[in-house]
Amino acid sequence: RQLLSRVFKIIRHNNPDLIGEKKKYTLVPPQVMKEGTKKSIFANVVDIARRMRREPDHLIQYLFAELGTSGSIDGAQRLVMKGRFQQKHIENVLKHYIVEYVTCKTCRSGDTILTKENRLFFLQCQSCGSTKSVSAIKQGFLAQATKRSAMRNAAA
Repeated sequence: RQLLSRVFKIIRHNNPDLIGEKKKYTLVPPQVMKEGTKKSIFANVVDIARRMRREPDHLIQYLFAELGTSGSIDGAQRLVMKGRFQQKHIENVLKHYIVEYVTCKTCRSGDTILTKENRLFFLQCQSCGSTKSVSAIKQGFLAQATKRSAMRNAAA
């Protein structure tokens, strides 16, 4: 037991960043409000993109593709989207974005940089140094934005 504690003490002394607590990736919840009957406003989209160290345009393009909508940024840096979306729908899409374009696949770190070379996007990890190509934004996962029963009735 003493030998094991001595080994860990030496490892901590020589490599303090190796034996550290894993940082869990936490994000502020999206502030989603309804404007009228056919529009939703995502108030803190620019802040969330900066916290993930991503361009807001890339995140917005992903949101539009996944939610199947369009919109624009107003003067107060808020994203105005066509359609009614709840906060949980936006959170769900943000989680998929983080898995796909933010976290490192090798070490699961959120300390990454997204770079574009030619037409390819690369995810470069600052923790372990790995580089991985990530897919371009396309229509993929589709967030459940309507009630399942309404979708079944429309299909029948």
